[in-house]
Amino acid sequence: MTALEPTPAAPVLPDPGADAPPSAARPSRLRHLAAVLVPPLLVLAVVVVAWYVVSLVVLDEREAFLLPPPHELWTDAFADPEIRADILDALWVTTQTALIGLAISVAIGLVLAVAMARAKWVERSLYPYAVFLQCVPILAIVPLIGFWFGYEMFARVLVCVIISLFPLIINPLQGLLGADRGLHDLFTLSHASTWTRLVKLQLPAALPDIFVGLQIAAGLSVVGATVGDLFFGRGAIGLGLLIQRYSSRLQSAELLATVLVACLLGLVVFWFFGALGRQVVGRWSTAWGAS
Repeated sequence: MTALEPTPAAPVLPDPGADAPPSAARPSRLRHLAAVLVPPLLVLAVVVVAWYVVSLVVLDEREAFLLPPPHELWTDAFADPEIRADILDALWVTTQTALIGLAISVAIGLVLAVAMARAKWVERSLYPYAVFLQCVPILAIVPLIGFWFGYEMFARVLVCVIISLFPLIINPLQGLLGADRGLHDLFTLSHASTWTRLVKLQLPAALPDIFVGLQIAAGLSVVGATVGDLFFGRGAIGLGLLIQRYSSRLQSAELLATVLVACLLGLVVFWFFGALGRQVVGRWSTAWGAS
């Protein structure tokens, strides 16, 4: 080959995935789904088997009422129309309380986090009290809240706010303070206003931490709604008051069914905010799945 002859072009290799049929991606999706679902299902199977062993083998007839076998939760509770209606009504009351308390906690927490991020003296003034709020023995002060504010919705929501506010202050605050320093310098060189810096830099940078705080606070809000209802012992019947009623009557199957529903409510709100976080920030945040 002489110097004047053109160099032959390198062959273009076909993209192995370009012409792949849509069905080729199905095995990978199925493997991913199996990897997500199989481990917790195996753990659930082990727990159910252990539950049956304790209920039917370990406990004698006099103690069998302490832990009824899993199928009795269905036959004695969920399959009974009256019990099922009571549980669903209580679930609605607890859900309302938890969501209202969570919404108020989100509003208060974000405002305080922004104020603490914008002014160091505000952070130094409020941070110790945020930690103090987290250390409050909620079970000890629930009766006092009932004495002061009654036993209806306001007092129950207040318990939810107290127990769920801390992660909605600390997590957003860490996200706001953790915005990239180089980007801060760029905004300074552009003479950006405080509002522009907050909206276009700090809040987007804090979104992953905000959703982490939301996940934690959502579960805590359900706990607060249930605990407040349980210890108030009066007012609208939520899951906590229903647990107290079944406990006093030694209705173990109904009691465990109600506890299971309360746990499932906490899981649902936790997963909801997890899915929302992945949808909003999962494409660019490594903490939420971005590669």
